[in-house]
Amino acid sequence: MKRNFLICLLLLMPGQAIASPDVHHWLTDNGARVYFIETHALPMVDMRLVFDAAGARDPAGRNGLAMLTNDMLLDGTGDLDSKAVAEGFENKGAEISTSSLRDMAIVSLRTLSDPRYLEPVSNLLAQLVADPSFPQESLDRERSRALQALDHALQNPGTVAKRKLFSKLYAGHPYANFAIGTREGLKAITRQDLVDFHRRYYTADNLVIALVGDLDMAQAKKLANRISGKLGKGKRAEPLPQVPAIAADETRVDFPSTQSHIMLAHIAVKRSDPRVFALKVGNHALGGGGFQSRLMDEIREKRGLSYGAHSYFLPMQQKGPYLASLQTKNKQVDEALTVTRDVIREFIDKGPSPEEVEMAKKNITGGFPLTIDSNKKMVGTLAMMGFYDLPVDYLDTYIDNINAVSREQVIKAMKSTLSMDGMVTVVVGGK
Repeated sequence: MKRNFLICLLLLMPGQAIASPDVHHWLTDNGARVYFIETHALPMVDMRLVFDAAGARDPAGRNGLAMLTNDMLLDGTGDLDSKAVAEGFENKGAEISTSSLRDMAIVSLRTLSDPRYLEPVSNLLAQLVADPSFPQESLDRERSRALQALDHALQNPGTVAKRKLFSKLYAGHPYANFAIGTREGLKAITRQDLVDFHRRYYTADNLVIALVGDLDMAQAKKLANRISGKLGKGKRAEPLPQVPAIAADETRVDFPSTQSHIMLAHIAVKRSDPRVFALKVGNHALGGGGFQSRLMDEIREKRGLSYGAHSYFLPMQQKGPYLASLQTKNKQVDEALTVTRDVIREFIDKGPSPEEVEMAKKNITGGFPLTIDSNKKMVGTLAMMGFYDLPVDYLDTYIDNINAVSREQVIKAMKSTLSMDGMVTVVVGGK
């Protein structure tokens, strides 16, 4: 068993082999998938529960239901109200939070590994996840907060641009949904909607448990069974529909701002696509490598059109987007958009230079230890691995997979994934 791996990673010099931690994987007695790393560097346990119960699962007319369901897990169970629940964690020095994305509904816990703390905290968590009370007064309060947050978010041109972009890119597909929902959807949600959604999606078969910390294997298995044991077995969520290809489109939205937000996006790849590594290397050179990327060089350094321009791939269960974005003065929108499109088009057509490929690979592999330099980061990586059914040796092979990418593979991957004919553009700003 590898011990104190986080410390070791930080001490490694560039170019040295990186010893990745041992990842253990099994199913609980009722079918939850578990991913575990043993490390005794701290007397702590980090846990992340991930359900396939996020925004993409919102039913029609109930946008925001997944987020509210996840948020309200902590608002009570049995005879315990939200105050008693909060005190149950705080009195044991534990931290708990919830979050909801397009793909994942997440519950995160950090606690001391001492059984005097771990056992009551994990028992409380198991009860909350399996049998939340969803009190009506909490629903009314959380709905009000969500509506306020939505109103606030829609005052930001960047948020407006992103919502418009996803509505165009994923028209008619669940990925068009934002976790926070819509005003109409939030207002329509009832307590029974919460109960029904929880009953369908908060099941053992639909759960990934990620564990990192001061446990041995026997303790980890006992803990995982305790967490999932109160859940019904259920079944995994149905596969999301495939994402159809779309034609290029441009939308401009008037907004009272001195700066315009420009976003370009294209339907790209699933998380399981073997081209992910080549695309990561390619995008690092194109727009993901900060000041060393082409977009930043052409848009900021050479022309001063923006303080920054970047791009990224967001692979998910089904095809996630490639997204490029920047801000510029309203009067410079057309020039900035032309330059951005030209840079992306040329990169798709000709690919990166050999020097750009080597630079990208060096930067990605050199930064890899920083992505797993704490238990908190590691548990997030484990949860991602489990949710997307990635190989257990994903960490072991990550650097080799990046280093194995050739310039030819980058060119082929970019050409087969992106095209200006399928690029959706949204501009939000003043005239």
